[in-house]
Amino acid sequence: MGRGLFGIIRPCRHRLSEKLQSEWMAHLCGMCLALRDDHGQAARVATNYDGLIVSVLVEAQSARPTADGRRKAGPCPLRAMRRAEVAMGEGARLAGAVSLVLASAKMRDHIDDGDGVYRRRAVAGGARRVADRWARQGAGAALDVGFDTAVLVDAVDRQVEVEALAGPGVSVLTVTEPTETATGAAFAHTAVLAERPDNAESLAEAGRLFGRLAHLLDAVEDIHADRAAGAWNPLSATRTGPDEAYRLCRDAATGIRLALAEVEFVNGALAHRLLVHEVEEAIDRSFRHAGFPVESPSCSAGGKHGTGCAKHGERSEPRLAARPAGSWPNQQPPYQQPPTQQPPYQQPPYQQPPGSPYDPNNPWGPPGGPTPPPPPPRGHNPLVACAMWAGLCCTCQWCCRETFEDPCTGRQRQGCCRKCECGDCCDGCDGCGTCCECGECCGCCDC
Repeated sequence: MGRGLFGIIRPCRHRLSEKLQSEWMAHLCGMCLALRDDHGQAARVATNYDGLIVSVLVEAQSARPTADGRRKAGPCPLRAMRRAEVAMGEGARLAGAVSLVLASAKMRDHIDDGDGVYRRRAVAGGARRVADRWARQGAGAALDVGFDTAVLVDAVDRQVEVEALAGPGVSVLTVTEPTETATGAAFAHTAVLAERPDNAESLAEAGRLFGRLAHLLDAVEDIHADRAAGAWNPLSATRTGPDEAYRLCRDAATGIRLALAEVEFVNGALAHRLLVHEVEEAIDRSFRHAGFPVESPSCSAGGKHGTGCAKHGERSEPRLAARPAGSWPNQQPPYQQPPTQQPPYQQPPYQQPPGSPYDPNNPWGPPGGPTPPPPPPRGHNPLVACAMWAGLCCTCQWCCRETFEDPCTGRQRQGCCRKCECGDCCDGCDGCGTCCECGECCGCCDC
């Protein structure tokens, strides 16, 4: 169901203001520590970016001061051994419980499909015991905060039946329905925890559309790999083309934005940033990953907008860029004319440089000629490389440095945040609609 453990919401530090970045990390670390406290150290691997939105929504609706929902956490290797203020309370516990139940379902799905290492009987047996334990623990923790995980378990069970019935002519939304139901229930319960029952209906709609979007983007990113591996993919099974998939994703993003506009928040800046702006980024990123770049129209200020720009004029909706026919896996590629046979390439004879005798024993040519290339960089042995990779990740050099040396190959690599697209309008506006280019509230984001 849905995406893997990282999720579709992956905010970059370049797209978040300092305040929102600290709040984001507080919820991420709070969810991780809630999993540790309730279920043990091993459960922390179920931490995911999408699950912490539950914690964000609870705090965004809560009338209590933000400081009351924070506690001081000790040093952590993933924070470069720095202390930090982390979220605590029912929101973090609900986020951890939901993530644990969905992680157990994801693991059982891999076991049933025999993916990767799960093909080995010993690995599959141990993983199934872990998945069963996580399902029990997640259900117990969810009941402690008043949320019945039966809706999640039922959605997981129905997903298998729905996928078995999917085929040509069946709407892909039929396949995403179980995921929509599960996420809608989790989003709606945040209103109960925050004592805002009037928000439940709108949040359920936002959650339903978010679940649809997560399922579709997961299928878009995996469609080429699934075809190569012969695995089942909802877009291929229902013969849904890229334009239709993109339209459904855009409609879901618009629906989320409209549903959130009806929710009464105390401080909804981070929730707005994640569920409006970062959702737009996720759609563009997933389709680029699948080889379908998005043509996003821009206003004269140079910012990218999703729905309209009152200050800088009207422009058309974003759309998929032109692409060759047959590039989507469920389309037949066009017939290619076989190339005409070319004569074999012949190496031109060596021309002796004037004024310098040629030494046949010197493979690099005459004296004073070309010098041999430098030897290729060498990596470290596996144990040292693993230790160095751990150091790079724990000190955030892997994502935050401009360049770093790959411990395995010895080559220079770029930090993963180097290629972020940071020119978006409303970047760092905390949800207020202020354009980063002109400094005025241009209304381009309908904030």
